[in-house]
Amino acid sequence: MAHQLTARAAELRSERVPFVHATVVRAQPPTSARPGDDAVVLADGVIEGFVGGQCAEESVRAAALGTLEDGEPLLLRVLPAGDPGFPAADGARVVVNPCLSGGALEIFLEPHLPAPVVAVVGETPIADALATLAETLGFAFDSFRTLVGRQLDEASAVIVCSLGRDERESIRAALDAGVPFIGLVASRRRGEAVLAAAGLSEAERTRVHTPVGLDLGGRSAAEIALSIMAQLVQELHRGGLGVPGRPSRDGSGPGVPGRPSGDGAAVAPGPSVDPVCGMAVVAGPATAHRQVDGVDIWFCSAHCRDAYAS
Repeated sequence: MAHQLTARAAELRSERVPFVHATVVRAQPPTSARPGDDAVVLADGVIEGFVGGQCAEESVRAAALGTLEDGEPLLLRVLPAGDPGFPAADGARVVVNPCLSGGALEIFLEPHLPAPVVAVVGETPIADALATLAETLGFAFDSFRTLVGRQLDEASAVIVCSLGRDERESIRAALDAGVPFIGLVASRRRGEAVLAAAGLSEAERTRVHTPVGLDLGGRSAAEIALSIMAQLVQELHRGGLGVPGRPSRDGSGPGVPGRPSGDGAAVAPGPSVDPVCGMAVVAGPATAHRQVDGVDIWFCSAHCRDAYAS
């Protein structure tokens, strides 16, 4: 089981699919989970692996989707109603789960998000320096030519540093592919001339930055590359650099609650409360669901759904 989960996590990373690796680090009987049990949680809330029974899974699912939004790891403490005498854990998020029959869990949640891809046009010293800095800063680096032959829309940014070669054609291809950030390495005067000749619309022009990079006063290829990466880091943290495959903070990203589920039922835009046991529930493809008088109601389990129906 552990080997299969490791292989599954590697597969998700290679396919640039966001997920959370959840590992049980402490368990108090009579919980069904044991330390070392683990699972991956996908952006649609599906859990593959084992971190406890159905009640524990709901708490893990809700917390895991939160870590996909902020990208920060989390130690989750899932406690039953009442005082279980579980050791304190500074910095942990505590969830009291009224559905638990006893015991308590501590689960470490580690989000794995696809790195933003920087595609570079040109074979120049600036391109070489960008390749080194991009990977150091947690970006994935690829050549523009390679992505054109595959999927250019995987790129979060395209940097054109070919110094006069194929600039307008590269900018147009990146715009048509929907790349959110396009940078042109050029002087301000030459950059404006290139964009004027490209015949861009006003909306397209806002996506093309020239001269690209923060004004650090650098002159060498490495310093210019540093200024470009500084702007990309700034845009990433300010929300101006989209990363295909990452759930967005407003819940509209791929495979997150807010999209229709596979069975045709609407999916709640945020956490709901099970009307039977009072547990917080995040709706997903596998979440127990019932529609009453046109209103969607979500449950922690089929047991609570059936109890509500009866």
